[in-house]
Amino acid sequence: MDLIALADFTLVARHGGFGKAARAANRPKATLSRRVAELEASLDLRLFERGGRELKLTEEGRALSERAGALLAELEETTRSIASGGDQPRGTLRISAPLLFSQTAMGRLAAEFAAKYPEVRLEVTSEDRPVDMIEEGYDLAIRVNPDPDETLVGRAFLRDKLVVVAAPTFSWPDSGPVRAVVRGDDKSGNWPMAMSGENSNLSVEPVLHLSSLMTIRDAVRAGGGVARLPVSLVAGDVATGSLVCWGDVLGSDVALWALYPSRRLLSARVSAFLELLKSAFPDGAPEELAAYLQEVPV
Repeated sequence: MDLIALADFTLVARHGGFGKAARAANRPKATLSRRVAELEASLDLRLFERGGRELKLTEEGRALSERAGALLAELEETTRSIASGGDQPRGTLRISAPLLFSQTAMGRLAAEFAAKYPEVRLEVTSEDRPVDMIEEGYDLAIRVNPDPDETLVGRAFLRDKLVVVAAPTFSWPDSGPVRAVVRGDDKSGNWPMAMSGENSNLSVEPVLHLSSLMTIRDAVRAGGGVARLPVSLVAGDVATGSLVCWGDVLGSDVALWALYPSRRLLSARVSAFLELLKSAFPDGAPEELAAYLQEVPV
């Protein structure tokens, strides 16, 4: 198979058209079109649908683009590594991370990584949506309890759980549900939880709907109501008495995973960031993240 034609095909697929790919790579549009046509002829497959205004991949083209893109990236990474005489991380590392982890820990992690690997340009996008790593060009994605994905591999590097917390001045009502601060449009009226070693349901009435867990924590600190928050986020407040833990939320165990495209050879950049996560959270316990946020050795 002609690797140059395959590389040109992935270029066109990534940019969604011959014109866009030609402008991005400063290559003649006719050359790219000819290369893709030659590849289709050699495979006896149609890789693009050319009928509409926009160029669309066929099912076979999409499958080839995903696999070939990963393999070509691996080949390029290996070539650069050999040419540079070693596995020193360099180049661009693109990471997608959830909002809360980005707000609490990613800034410090990014600074440590940049200091240790000055030849790597680190780009972090904070978002809670499930990204398409291959289509959107991410090298690493950090996700909470991700769904299984055949195209990705990874490891859990942190575990956490939810607890019910309230301000010390917030008292349990004599009757009726407890005022609660919830995330988004959560309308749940009962929270299964463990209190003093016994399981029970806490009846709640959502009175504040907020989008950020850190904002929820601030509202609870101010006496706005009870809330379900991660141990790692509130451990410091509970230790200082700013918040009181009412109990554990049943079935709320969560895991943070570092995911990356399934490749035989992992890039030096991704390997280096995975090692940084391992060194920061060696046991993966929520108390480690809480201590890391407070810059207190575990």
